[in-house]
Amino acid sequence: MRRWYLPLTVLGLGSLGVLVASERGRTMLRQLGRGLEKAPDQLRDWSDAFDCEIAKIQTTVDSLNELLAKPQKNA
Repeated sequence: MRRWYLPLTVLGLGSLGVLVASERGRTMLRQLGRGLEKAPDQLRDWSDAFDCEIAKIQTTVDSLNELLAKPQKNA
């Protein structure tokens, strides 16, 4: 694998150079930058939803734990 480090590095750097040199690449980088400006708000919304779901899961697990911990009566 070591013999591939240099060619892969050159290929990656060359690709970045083409991305920056072309008009289409610069347009894509600008759009990426605009998208990253909106990212903190979207991540905050996602984080809030994630916290809510985790709380629901924890409540369900706790209730299952209580049901399983009760002694079972044989009928």
